[in-house]
Amino acid sequence: MATSLASTNLQSVDREKIYLWINELTNPETRESALFELSKKREVVPDLAPMLWHSFGTIAALLQDIVSIYPAVSPPTLTAQQSNRVCNALALLQCVASHQETRSAFLQAHIPLFLYPFLHTVSKTRPFEYLRLTSLGVIGALVKTDEQEVINFLLTTEIIPLCLRIMETGSELSKTVATFILQKILLDETGLAYICQTYERFSHVAMILGKMVLSLAKEQSARLLKHVVRCYLRLSDNPRAREALRQCLPDQLRDNTFSACLKDDKSTKQWMAQLLKNLETSNGMVDPRITGLPTMTQP
Repeated sequence: MATSLASTNLQSVDREKIYLWINELTNPETRESALFELSKKREVVPDLAPMLWHSFGTIAALLQDIVSIYPAVSPPTLTAQQSNRVCNALALLQCVASHQETRSAFLQAHIPLFLYPFLHTVSKTRPFEYLRLTSLGVIGALVKTDEQEVINFLLTTEIIPLCLRIMETGSELSKTVATFILQKILLDETGLAYICQTYERFSHVAMILGKMVLSLAKEQSARLLKHVVRCYLRLSDNPRAREALRQCLPDQLRDNTFSACLKDDKSTKQWMAQLLKNLETSNGMVDPRITGLPTMTQP
């Protein structure tokens, strides 16, 4: 009983601190420390997202911090301190994006668009990599919910080409999150139809996935390969994409290149087997609209 009472008192004190820190977000002089404290607590306060969303001026203050570093993005002069601070703000936005009560309003306010300038960056310094990864985390939190509203919103934005560029040039961790986002878009019927609607969209996705397979053959990562294979498998559910993949699927996914990498990963091995089964030629006919798609070859 005493332990329970002490726990309740502690929660009460912590909650008062949470309210205090949220209020401090609207004061430029106390915002940085409040951001730091709240970002540490976001996993242990279940209703932090609605508290942030419904408190006066809080979201505007977070966006103010985000917009304030745009000048440091181009030309790339972002410091570690600037990066850490804005990433704390992004962590709180991820909290809002993840919560069922605030997600829809978060999308309707088009808040993800404020993150896109960070996804456009190409500098490989640690502050920029951290910034890109945290921004991807917000989008990843949205798609993880498997909600149609999220996919519909993202398809009206440039998220697919942004993810494809990061999948080609980012760090392994950024590539993994970007590929996960693409995978979630593809797993949605609307997302799959969108990507397979035109030759240009499909071929861009297929080209980047092919480059990733060639890169993974040299530096293997089971975690990243898992998402790449799942993207290919989902593309093979579309008849036109399936015909194209019969021509352009990298040989490394057909032979034993990744056998050792996947020896303990049953689900990815099953996906790979299903992919190859889906691509078995039924009648030898090829859709004339996808002939000429370049085959990915080893450089």
